[in-house]
Amino acid sequence: MPSRIVSVFGATGLQGSSVIRLLLQDGTFTPRAITRDPDSAAAQKLAAQGVEVVKADSQDKASLVHALRGSEAVFAVTVPAFNARGGGAVSEQTQGKNMVDAAKEAGVKFFIWTGMPSISKISNGKYTKCLHYDEKAAVEEYLKSSGIPHASIHLGGFLENYWKFGNLKKTDTGFDVAIPLFKAGDLQALTWVEHDVPAAALALLKNYTDPSKNIIGASYPVVTACIPYSELAEKTGKALGVEVTFTSGPPLGIPEMDEMFAAHIEYKGLYTATPVPNPDLVALGVKFGTIEEFMETEVKPRFGQK
Repeated sequence: MPSRIVSVFGATGLQGSSVIRLLLQDGTFTPRAITRDPDSAAAQKLAAQGVEVVKADSQDKASLVHALRGSEAVFAVTVPAFNARGGGAVSEQTQGKNMVDAAKEAGVKFFIWTGMPSISKISNGKYTKCLHYDEKAAVEEYLKSSGIPHASIHLGGFLENYWKFGNLKKTDTGFDVAIPLFKAGDLQALTWVEHDVPAAALALLKNYTDPSKNIIGASYPVVTACIPYSELAEKTGKALGVEVTFTSGPPLGIPEMDEMFAAHIEYKGLYTATPVPNPDLVALGVKFGTIEEFMETEVKPRFGQK
C-alpha cells in the first residue's frame, strides 16, 4: 500500500515540527519535511528520525512543485516578513500563493493552511498595519478560489511564547508575565501550539474525505483557552508555587505588532463567536489540552525549581 504522504512546510519551526512529530506517532500518514536548508541541525534531526527532508524555497515555485510531487496532503505555514527584515524576505501572500499554486500543479488532494482572519476587515479599516494577518487572510481567499480541497486553522497567542520570546521573566520573588498593551482582565485567545495544532491537523487529515464532516472550505479557530494574561499569570504562579505577577508593557514600536495587540484587546482575542474548545474539532475527535496540563508538562520542567 503506497504511503499517504503529508508534506509539511515550516518543518523545523514550532508548528511544522509538532505536526511531523504527531504524524510519526500516529502512523496513518508519512510526513515529508519541506525546508530551505536541509543541512540545518533541525532538519538533520528530522532526517535522523527517518523523515524525508526535501529542499524547497517558497520564492521558487518550481522547487515547490518538485517537493510536493506524490503528496496526498500539505500542511502549510508561512513566517511574517518583518521577522526577517533586511534579509530580502518575500511577503507571506507571495509565499502562500506559491504554495497553493505548486500544490495544485502537483495534484495535492487536501491543503491545510495556518491562516489568520483579516484584522483590517474585522475592524472595518481601523487597524490597517497587521499585514501578517491580512496577507494570511488573502492567501486563504486565494486557496478558496484555487479549487483545491482545503481547510484552515486560526491560532491565538502562542503559549510557548513564555520561552520562545521570553514572556515569562525571572524576578527576585518569582516571575513576571509582561505583555505589551494588555491590561489585567483583557481577554486573549491562547493556543498551546505543540499540543493542539497537530491534534487539529491530524483530525482534519483523517476526516477530510468524509463529506458528512463538512471540512472542505471550513476555517477552525484552534484555541486552548480565552482568558486574561493576568489569569494566566495566576495559574502559572499556582503551578510553580511562587509569585507570578502580570505587567502591562509599553508598545513595541513595531506597527504590525502594536496594532495586533490592540485588535486582540478590542475584539477579546478575535474568536468570541466560537466556544472554547472548538466544538467542531471536538466532534472530529480532537482532545484539546488545558492550561493546567500546559503548566505541568511544559512550564514546570522549564521554570520550576531545579
